[in-house]
Amino acid sequence: METITIIQARMGSTRLPGKILKTLGDVDVLSYNVARCRAIKGVSEVIVATSCLLQDDEIAGWCEKNGVKYFRGSEDDVLERYVQCAQVYNPDYIMRVTSDCPFVDYEMASEIVELMERERKDVVILEGELPRGLAVELISYEALLRINEQGKESRHREHVTYYAYEFKEQFETAIYKTPLNRRAPELRITLDTEEDYDLLVEVANHFNDPLISSAEVIYFLKNTPKVASINAHIEQKPVV
Repeated sequence: METITIIQARMGSTRLPGKILKTLGDVDVLSYNVARCRAIKGVSEVIVATSCLLQDDEIAGWCEKNGVKYFRGSEDDVLERYVQCAQVYNPDYIMRVTSDCPFVDYEMASEIVELMERERKDVVILEGELPRGLAVELISYEALLRINEQGKESRHREHVTYYAYEFKEQFETAIYKTPLNRRAPELRITLDTEEDYDLLVEVANHFNDPLISSAEVIYFLKNTPKVASINAHIEQKPVV
């Protein structure tokens, strides 16, 4: 089974512009994200998919400097960007990761790939709520092409796999039961605001390890409420 990971990345952000290249630990947010994606077992390629906007030249330059494959496509139609990027590699499955999740859970992601290798369904559904920022999505290339044809609303174009969750009856699903030690939906381990960044800096400085297990990050935050509270009041932007 040929599986690739595509990381969507851009410098534009309404709440925190340039967030993915902000310093984190000894490197930056995108370095953490890419390193953890490369640690996912069963994935053959990790590609950063950014836009053709001038402001994202900086991301392309970062990729060239760090030896990371990249693709440039539409800024607003992220689904089309994914499809065009995937066409270069013609994979069986695509793992979707967003670049503002520097502690994405590569251990769970490896188990999700293994699950799909056994079941060969259209899309994986995660059972059990996680902290925001740890999850990945795995979808077949064929299903992604169907979504690209059928998903016409702005939410489908922006959120790539959203159509598959909105119309589950149209897809064969594999269920991944998240480990109990990951089920902490009250935590935010993602980057959308200054408060999120402040929390991530605390975590990175505490461990000083881009490949620290997400389970350890959750344990630290649960037992360090002063840090966990930094961004506890932040509300996620709704899908529209």
